[in-house]
Amino acid sequence: MRRGATLAAALMSASLVLTACGSDSDDTGGKATETRSIKAENGTIKVPVDPQRIVTIGNTNLPFIDLGGKPVGVTEASDSDLDVLPKEQRAAYEAAEVVGGTGGEVDLEKLAALKPDLILVQFSATDWDKVGKRLETIAPTVSWGLDTEWKTFADAIAEAGNVADELSRHKAEFKEKVAKIQKNYGSVINGTSFVDVSRGTWNDPGTFYIADIGCSEIARDDIGLDLPKAAEGKDPLAYEALPFEQISELSKYDVITYSVDADGRPTEPFESVVTTNTWKALPAVRSDRALGVFCPGNNSYGPVNRYLDSLDSALATLPGKQ
Repeated sequence: MRRGATLAAALMSASLVLTACGSDSDDTGGKATETRSIKAENGTIKVPVDPQRIVTIGNTNLPFIDLGGKPVGVTEASDSDLDVLPKEQRAAYEAAEVVGGTGGEVDLEKLAALKPDLILVQFSATDWDKVGKRLETIAPTVSWGLDTEWKTFADAIAEAGNVADELSRHKAEFKEKVAKIQKNYGSVINGTSFVDVSRGTWNDPGTFYIADIGCSEIARDDIGLDLPKAAEGKDPLAYEALPFEQISELSKYDVITYSVDADGRPTEPFESVVTTNTWKALPAVRSDRALGVFCPGNNSYGPVNRYLDSLDSALATLPGKQ
């Protein structure tokens, strides 16, 4: 009996030692969790290898969902952003708990009650100063600055959120779509001057802007369209609201692209531009070289790929296409 008890005690002791050395234990249920290190704006962060309860804050909401992620908590997204989401992505967003209106207004108690094992963040430095350190006390928190380039941002979210397989698929589609446009419309693109114009709900009445950021960056930098952009070190052209009187200056461009919704109609803010006589008199408009292009977003591969599909269809209508 004594020998049996001694052996059982020894085996139990050995088992406890092996369990303690094998992995760390998380705070949400005692389940063993492996970790890895991620470099981010807020330092090198140890995150779970396979996080299960992710909260997305600020601009990380939709890019994570675009990569197949299903967050347990999110911050509010605008109706205009949600309206252009594919059905399954909108469902993933609406299934999550809303923990705040903006990054700096996160309800920390509500967030903590979700027992996240990872928090993904992209918002302003001011918002980080408000809540960043407190987020880090709740769960491993990975933060990126607002100036993070979109492809780098997608890579980082995929790595932190363990959704790299979906990212690889999106990247392959992006590469294929870019190559197709360049092949099919190369002769049209070369030697043709383009301008991308838009108008937002924030613009004053009677104004529009020349877009050199957002989806027009994709067209310029990845496709190779000759589009105007701000001089080095200057604010983007999109920051300057131009009066309708200056619409006539667009006549110097061969092709105009402008904002449309998913159904191909001018976006509501841009409708006031296309109804002006000045717009209707533009050479590009009169010769069917004013192209409506749908841009659902440019902060992740999914919406960018949808933009490329729209641009492809628009370029196909140009005279002289290959």
